[in-house]
Amino acid sequence: MSGESDWRDDVVGMIPALRAFAWSLSHNGSDADDLVQDTLIKAWTNREKFEPGTNLRAWLFTILRNTYYTQVIRRRREVRDETGEYAGALRSPPTQDWSVAMHALQDALAQLPPEHREALVLVGAAGLSYEEAAEICGCALGTIKSRVNRARARLLKIMDAEDATDVMALEHTAGANRA
Repeated sequence: MSGESDWRDDVVGMIPALRAFAWSLSHNGSDADDLVQDTLIKAWTNREKFEPGTNLRAWLFTILRNTYYTQVIRRRREVRDETGEYAGALRSPPTQDWSVAMHALQDALAQLPPEHREALVLVGAAGLSYEEAAEICGCALGTIKSRVNRARARLLKIMDAEDATDVMALEHTAGANRA
């Protein structure tokens, strides 16, 4: 127990030297005090790692120096914004509408027969050609075209699409790009 008490007394005796070194790095009394405090906390937490008989002063100064440079690196990443102007300028568009639409689409897709849903997802979402989808599903090309057509019509009916021609034109354009 006296070994720990001696170690603590030695560390406390080095506080003025640690503070002077911290001030030489930070050039600010308050920051120097914070740096010394962080150093003492780290030294106390890791006291079992200190090897008796080695240079305690060098060990503490190394902790202080490393702590200082870690804080410098951390501060470089921070944005000073005391007035809140920078934070006020940050905006992100609302995502609720997209989320609601996506859930509605998922629900509508779940209502389709499995073979129609599979064909529509392969051609409409995955961007495969009708030929590739037919090969994957192991059926004729005409069957895939029929399933996709029926799936689109059923999906539009389920989702109460107001302007089916816009959706069909969009899908037709996507289909033309795949061919």
